[in-house]
This record gives sequence, C-alpha cells and structure tokens, in this order.
Amino acid sequence: MTTLEPAIPSGDGGLLRVRVRLDISYDGAPFSGWALQPGLTTVQGILEGALFTLLRRQARLTVGGRTDAGVHARGQVAHVDLTHAEWEGMARGRDVDPADAFLRRLTGTINRELTDGMTGRGRSVRNSVPAVVVRSATRAPAGFDARFSALWRRYSYGIADTATGQDPLRRHTTLWHPASLDVALLNEGAAYLLGVQDFAAFCKPRAGATTIRELQRYEFVRGHDGVITATVQADAFCHNMVRALIGSTLRVGSGELPPVWLAERLAARLKDARSILAAPHPLVLEEIAYPGDEELAARAELTRSRRNAGHLEPQSGSAAEDAD
Repeated sequence: MTTLEPAIPSGDGGLLRVRVRLDISYDGAPFSGWALQPGLTTVQGILEGALFTLLRRQARLTVGGRTDAGVHARGQVAHVDLTHAEWEGMARGRDVDPADAFLRRLTGTINRELTDGMTGRGRSVRNSVPAVVVRSATRAPAGFDARFSALWRRYSYGIADTATGQDPLRRHTTLWHPASLDVALLNEGAAYLLGVQDFAAFCKPRAGATTIRELQRYEFVRGHDGVITATVQADAFCHNMVRALIGSTLRVGSGELPPVWLAERLAARLKDARSILAAPHPLVLEEIAYPGDEELAARAELTRSRRNAGHLEPQSGSAAEDAD
C-alpha cells in the first residue's frame, strides 16, 4: 500500500509544497506498532493507505514518536507534504478552509481504510470511536518537522496494585501488579535516573545509535482511584526505553530491590536479563512539544546535526529517535 521512498522529498516543505501537521490519537491494541511492516497492520500503514486513496499517489508520513505494538497515543504528531494544487483542491471549488476540507475527507477515508485493512476491527460504527483519529490537520509553519523540531516527548503508564484492586474495565490500559507498590520508593529510585545519562542498560541496542538521552521527568503518583500513573518525559527515547524504565522501577517499588539499584544499573550500561520490560498496553504517548514558530527550523537543524555527529556532546533535545 506504501513504498519505502516518499513521493515528495523530505525537508521543510519548500516553496513548491505545503507541509501539513497532523495531530493523531490511536488505540494501539489492533496494530503492530506505528511503523510500516510487511504483511502487518500498522498505524502508519492505515494512514498512508488513506492518503493514497485521497491523493491518488503515495505520500510518506514523518512522525514525532514511533510507538511499538500495543502502545497507544493521545498526542502523536506527524507531517505530510502536499503540492499546492492538492491542498487547494481539497475544498473542491467550495468556499471552505482547505484544512477543514482535508480533515473531513481524510477522516472518512481512514474509516474506510480501517474497515478494509482490519476486517472491521478498528472501524467506527454508530456511536463509537474508530481506532485511529486525526484530531486536527493544519498547515504547518515554515521549518516545521514533526520529528526533528520536537523539544520533548511525554508518556504515561497506568499501574494497578493490590492496594487498588482489579478493575476489568481497565484491563486493556492498566498493568496489574500482583503486590503492593510503595510510591515513595518508586520515586526515590526514579530520581537516580534524571538528567543527561547513558541509558544503554534500558535500551534495545541498535547499531550506530546513541543511547544518551536527557530524562527530564520521571515520577509516580497514586490517584484518588488508587491507580498509579507514571509520567516519563525526555528529549527522545531509544527503543524500549520507557518500558524498561518502568519494569525495572517496579522491582524497587515492590521492595524487591533498593532504590540505589537503579543507579547501579544505569552505571553498568549493560542491558541484560535484569532489565525487565513492562507490558506495552498501559503505555500512552501523551504529548510532543515544539518550540515557537520562529525557532522550528533552527531546532530541526540542531537536532539533525547532533544526531549526525553521534551526540558526542549531548545537550537537551539532541536525540531524535523515539520508539517504545
């Protein structure tokens, strides 16, 4: 349904193109992650299939945060480049905003794509919400790049323990932990991991990829309903990083290991059997933040240059990979 090469070259949109920002939410349960995979149903595949139907050509999406199988998104951001003729033609000669027309037509096409590509599993039926929703489609400011212009990404992760009790209505979005968790211990351990660090012990290794990240926020809060919500924010995340952080920190929160064990794991820079991945289904990409319009191009250029240099001198936001 899509090819490996974009129909329009990537960049900042250029004078001959209109870059469109898409704000997207999705239930990750029916999908094999965001990214295209041969023979598998993915969020990118559904969206690019809809774009193919709408534009009658193949168009590549650039995404702000790639998510793994089963991981959800409430605040995903992507961009796609259209020609001026395609953008203006969305209104079909009517006096309507091309952005409104594009969103309306794309929404209908996505729903059909979900029906055809997933045998109805993700389809919107009467009085229900489809598995993928494009919440807005807007003409992006000059210099915007959904991936490289990002300042940070924020995830949430829901956990229910014995103090909370089991709620079957939350089983698809909450991890059940069969022991009591101490929130104070969770936060004490999490504090050791904050800042610019080498997270090799918490990342799936990839050839040539850096594991240096700036973990800006990592905290656990127990809500009034008893559910513990973890908030994890970083300039970017390497593969499996959030789930490895959560899985390891739960061993501290249960009292199995002392909080300083997380600092020792970090210093070891070795991913082994002690780095346990938490389940994907409670993980939600909540938000991707960007600078002001006037800083978008410079931010993208800085991120690209630091990534190409291998992040030998890591700074805030220097990494662009994000997959969990």
